[in-house]
Amino acid sequence: MNILSRSRNRGGATASALDAREPGRVSGAPVLEVQDLTVDFPSEDGVVHAVRGVSFSVKAGEVLGIVGESGSGKSVTSMSVMGLLPETARVAGSVRLHGEELLGRSDAHMSRIRGRQMGMVFQDPLSALTPVYTVGDQIVEALQTHRDLDAAAAQRRAVELLDLVGIPNPQVRAKSFPHEFSGGMRQRAMIAMAIANDPDLIIADEPTTALDVTIQAQILDVLKTAQRETGAAVVMITHDLGVVAGLADKVAVMYAGRVVESGPVDDIYYRSTMPYTIGLLGSLPRPDEGEKRALAPVEGNPPSLLDLPTGCPFAPRCPMAVDVCREVEPALEPTRGLGHASACHRSGEITEHDLTFKEIYPLPRLVERPLAEVPRHEREEVLRVTDLQRYFPLMKGSVFKRRVGTVHAVDGVSFDIRAGETLGLVGESGCGKTTTLLEILNLRAPSDGTVVVLGNDVSTLRGRQARKSVRRDLQVVFQDPMASLDPRLPVFDIIAEPLEANGVRGKKAEERVRELMRLVGLEPSHANRYPQHFSGGQRQRIGIARALALEPKLLVLDEPVSALDVSIQAGVINLLDELRGKLGLSYLFVAHDLSVVRHIADRVAVMYLGKIVEVGEVDRVFERPTHPYTQALLSAIPVPDPEIERKRERIILSGDLPSPANPPSGCRFRTRCQKFLTLSDDERSRCISEEPALRPTAEDQRAACHYAEAVEVF
Repeated sequence: MNILSRSRNRGGATASALDAREPGRVSGAPVLEVQDLTVDFPSEDGVVHAVRGVSFSVKAGEVLGIVGESGSGKSVTSMSVMGLLPETARVAGSVRLHGEELLGRSDAHMSRIRGRQMGMVFQDPLSALTPVYTVGDQIVEALQTHRDLDAAAAQRRAVELLDLVGIPNPQVRAKSFPHEFSGGMRQRAMIAMAIANDPDLIIADEPTTALDVTIQAQILDVLKTAQRETGAAVVMITHDLGVVAGLADKVAVMYAGRVVESGPVDDIYYRSTMPYTIGLLGSLPRPDEGEKRALAPVEGNPPSLLDLPTGCPFAPRCPMAVDVCREVEPALEPTRGLGHASACHRSGEITEHDLTFKEIYPLPRLVERPLAEVPRHEREEVLRVTDLQRYFPLMKGSVFKRRVGTVHAVDGVSFDIRAGETLGLVGESGCGKTTTLLEILNLRAPSDGTVVVLGNDVSTLRGRQARKSVRRDLQVVFQDPMASLDPRLPVFDIIAEPLEANGVRGKKAEERVRELMRLVGLEPSHANRYPQHFSGGQRQRIGIARALALEPKLLVLDEPVSALDVSIQAGVINLLDELRGKLGLSYLFVAHDLSVVRHIADRVAVMYLGKIVEVGEVDRVFERPTHPYTQALLSAIPVPDPEIERKRERIILSGDLPSPANPPSGCRFRTRCQKFLTLSDDERSRCISEEPALRPTAEDQRAACHYAEAVEVF
């Protein structure tokens, strides 16, 4: 069937999460069968057992989700199927496509299959696309390699494919180079290339990683369209359990190079019998849950694939582990439900007693927050930002530079934070979140507007000492803990550095460092180790300990958990919750993961193209958003619940974020607004000519929309 024979959903419309899961679409013999696949890599330190006895199958029209933490073997499994592993890899087992064995076949033979019968969507499209060829030429090459098409027919087909995946002006954009595309457009171009020859199997390896949630929704919609039109089998590799819930028919959970649980998507999410899977699901903050709860912390880290422990690899992290778990590795065996299998010695007990993460994992007690009982207007104001602006000149020319425009990075942002409160600042990449943070942390007069930190107007601060005194109360935790910690210094020196800079030395500094390490859940005896000796979650705890050294009142958290696996992320989020209660801290929390923001924030401010478009109490904004952009943003969040995902409708925004160097007139969101399409001509003219101001829509909720209307999205 030609994939262009049906129309696709256009931007601005709603799309059901069930689009790609029509009844009866799965049939016939498996397209792909993997049996006892093992992959070893020789190294100087020994043999890395990357994949250990993995088996699965996927039929035409079926979606298999493969999930697990970093290093679990997901991507190596997909590369084995595609025949893209290095020559040094030792591969054994069986990989059959339509019954044909692929392992051991020549590269020339695999090249005929790749792109024709199997298509792959890689995690990083910028690395996967050739930078010196246009996007259209690269799709043409994929077509002409496998089909007898002349240049003109191939060009027409490439334009049709770009149109199918939602690239605007496909005739023009086909002549563009990859660097001229945004991240979401590059990923769509990769999908166009993957489906160019109507493959029978599509492998998508983390296709939405590092994309904004609205762009992620677009990409998933395109994948569903491609899968529906081709009827292909799909293997979706991801760490996002929300994405899998909405897309997959069955799930395989990998840990330490092997599948530890597999089965239909409902069985895995509602009737899991493996403590690792249960822990993963319990560690997820839910965007649809207003009730605050501690997340399930899966303590520890995955084992080294160089030196696997005896018995179950998950035993050192498992709260249910007994002696047999440490002595004998459990086999993947059938449990309850058709096609449901689990590798756990105690799966029978879990099944019998219907154990959930609340019974299996010791959940930390939520620390009381005395300040939360005090009315907001009576609490101390720790930060106030009023009409903040930050413009950057847009220059042209290499020798004789001239100004050709202005980038409106932040354009009139206002908000405040009270003692003991967390404000979540959210929005797509390029909306101005980071620039807003930098203007606050700079402690210097902004281009326009005011920044007041604990009663100190930063424009009035004179001299280094004045800024230093304010900076004691304003500290930052960065996104990448490894990049923010000096690898040449031991942890003790890293945490002690701000203390010594402020005159605290000797025994007093040593006691404070050990106190801080205990506070953030680190072993003080490890203070002489270097950052590279710690896991990602532990390194982030080191960054938090350093930020707390001077007993600040306000922490600025810039994507503090985005680089962490979900199980590690849960421990850091629980820690931040605990510290806020114990120390009475206030947080300015910047994140693109709105599920985390719903869990940790008291209030939320939504930014779009340099402006705040909605602000208010977090539960109110999440439950009844009034700005069309907030509604689209929240509708795009995947919920790790298959039943909810089947019923939800997504608002798929058209296009990408406009350039801040040339923002639209009037309402900046109107070029992508789903509500704008439903308005009369007179109402549209107001959106085009008049910029909306933030106005109240409910108690402690304001939105910048002429036609704001509350809508439920969960």
